[in-house]
Amino acid sequence: MRHNKKFNHLSRTAEHRKAMLSNMACSLIMHKRIHTTTAKAKALRVFVEPILTKSKEDTTANRRLVFAKLKQKEVVTELFQNVSEKIANRPGGYTRILRTGYRLGDAAEMCIIELVDYNENMLKETKKVAKKTTRRGGKKAAAEASKAEEAPKAEAPEAPAAE
Repeated sequence: MRHNKKFNHLSRTAEHRKAMLSNMACSLIMHKRIHTTTAKAKALRVFVEPILTKSKEDTTANRRLVFAKLKQKEVVTELFQNVSEKIANRPGGYTRILRTGYRLGDAAEMCIIELVDYNENMLKETKKVAKKTTRRGGKKAAAEASKAEEAPKAEAPEAPAAE
């Protein structure tokens, strides 16, 4: 029986799975985004988020714990110097999974997993969306409402200068 065994084994042995997740985490930290299958991305998220949380506090103990998982000195340095500064105020949820479709060869679901604070396109503020009109008011009411909003701005007379 497999009671309480929730994580995805990814059809690999324990050693292979640990090595693969370690390498994927190193690539994610260095390149800020990687292209992989959705199953691997979900497993990677569970693996890498506690590591990112440990990097917020730069102590020798935390560096050793992270190095034990990642096994690459350059990646640990990058994580504690650059990445931890960007995620310092974030309480969790450091990664984002964006589905990109299906792979041509075997129809595996593919995605991009990325660090949230490094996607400049998503961080930009979006323009305000115009209010939707209802059937009650229709286009005529929406046009009158937009004229009413513009009218006070355009017709505001300037006060004469007092001497």
